[in-house]
Amino acid sequence: MTALEAALAAGRAEAEALMRDTVTFYRPGEDLFDQTTGHVVPGPPLVTFYTGKARVKVDQLADSDVQAGEQEVTLRQYKVTIPFSTGLPATGQRPRPGDVIDVTASPDPRLAGVRLWVTGLQYSGTATAWRIIAEDRS
Repeated sequence: MTALEAALAAGRAEAEALMRDTVTFYRPGEDLFDQTTGHVVPGPPLVTFYTGKARVKVDQLADSDVQAGEQEVTLRQYKVTIPFSTGLPATGQRPRPGDVIDVTASPDPRLAGVRLWVTGLQYSGTATAWRIIAEDRS
């Protein structure tokens, strides 16, 4: 093992030690109409990229307000970090902007249940973790 490989292995172990949240990262399917309730509900995911530990943290301290339809929406940017060893699904599909990350558990109870929309992905052979840029559109 080279010095670089040893440093990366140590860095990847440290990055994983900071992952205290749990997420599900997926491509959403088409919404479905529930005739019983009369509401539109999310359909099953088309592709699940990852389920497991992660680190979710605010990437920008400033929020931005935008108009969506006739409603004002506040966007908060987050960085979601998942283990570097995470592979692609069997289909070989790569994540893309518009995919979704649901925070399913967190030591911070205010973060659990947050839905984030992927806006960018970072790839690098010398990264210590896979970093995904996402936004909360609440």
